[in-house]
Formats: sequence, C-alpha cells, structure tokens
Amino acid sequence: MADEEFSAFYAATYQRLLGQLVLLCGDRAEAEDALQEAFARAAVRWHRLRSYQAPEAWVWRVALNLTRMAARRLRRRTAALLRLGSAPAAAELSAETVDLLVALRALPLAQRQVLVLHHLVGLPVAEVARELGLPVGTVKTRLARGRRALARRLALDPEEVSRHG
Repeated sequence: MADEEFSAFYAATYQRLLGQLVLLCGDRAEAEDALQEAFARAAVRWHRLRSYQAPEAWVWRVALNLTRMAARRLRRRTAALLRLGSAPAAAELSAETVDLLVALRALPLAQRQVLVLHHLVGLPVAEVARELGLPVGTVKTRLARGRRALARRLALDPEEVSRHG
C-alpha cells in the first residue's frame, strides 16, 4: 500500500517540481539529478513523510538544497581551476605508445594491473603484491602471463620480452 501511495505521489508531483527546479537552476539535467535524488530520499522515508501536511514541500526543499550544494561545488572547482591556470600541453603519443595502450587494454585487468605497476610505475614485485593484496607468487604468474599475452599482441618475441622483464 505504501509503495502504491508513494508511486501516486511521485507521478502527481514530479513534472511540476521538475519544471520549477529547471527554472531555478537553469539546467534540466542538473534539475533532474537533484529531483531524482530528493525522491529517492523521500522513498526511504515515505512511512514518515506521508503523514506530513505537504510532503511535496519536503521533496522540494531537499532538491533545492541539492542544487545549491552542486552550485557551491562547481564554484569551488571553478575557482581552483582558475588558480591552477591552463593545463600544460600534453605530449604527443608515439605510434609505439598507442600500440602499447591498445595492447594493454585488450589484456585482462589482473594482468594489466601487475604489468603497469611493475614495468611502467617501477614497483618491485613484492610492492605490487602488497598494493594489490596478492601473494607474490600470484603477481609473478600474472606478470609472466601478461608479458606473453602482450608480446603476442605486439607481435614480439616472447623470449625477448621475458629476458627484459
């Protein structure tokens, strides 16, 4: 019964509240996000809210507060970005780097993690194991399998790759 009651409340008030919120914040997506979150909060409190004289006012207030918080976060983020200035120019990626990225992306996540942490970040095997919460033997196995798979993807000699790893 309460679920049906909340569904009816939602259907009766959503469009009206959305229209008001869009006018207030000027962005439909932002208004929808805030209103959906407000209704989600209302749904879990519906047993109490349904006895309110105006539960719609509660949802409105929550949605309004959410849009205000989002606006504050945006202002703080914008101010921080302005203080930082423009981002440094990104270096052009070489063809080899692009090939490596494509090949790494094709590997299972577990192999990709150990390969990147060990070979690209430069962590020792024991540190990789500690970071990932794995036994050292598991890291070594994933490294070996990952190197072989990466060598196949890059059409390299797997023996040559193993000697350099």
